[in-house]
Amino acid sequence: MNTNPDACDVIQIDLNRVRRLRAALVDPDTVSGLADIFSALGDPTRVRILDALSHGELCVCDLAAVLSLSQSAVSHQLRLLRGLRLVRARREGRMVFYALDDRHVTDLLGQGLKHVREAVGRPVASRIGARQRSAR
Repeated sequence: MNTNPDACDVIQIDLNRVRRLRAALVDPDTVSGLADIFSALGDPTRVRILDALSHGELCVCDLAAVLSLSQSAVSHQLRLLRGLRLVRARREGRMVFYALDDRHVTDLLGQGLKHVREAVGRPVASRIGARQRSAR
């Protein structure tokens, strides 16, 4: 008997359903790009930068001061975020100002924040159990 609660007891594949779902899945290049974005959001410093920029356009100096980071550290993270099109730069004379690239980034941050804040209200045991179940 299978002791894995997530395993199927009876193996029966619905080929039509499998074909339909395969056709509906996101293509590998898009999956890779999405994974890169979520990877970038997995770093607390980058999330803090995006949070600061969600309040408006800032230059590297102001970002560094707001976040208590070095300008070098902020520049390094901004380079990565620009490459993923999460932030954009605007030059004004010798100054470069950064902002969130578009409304999608704002929405992504907002949805993530909403999810985290809702999860805070759940009992700790259910959050841990859900994390362990999803890791299987």
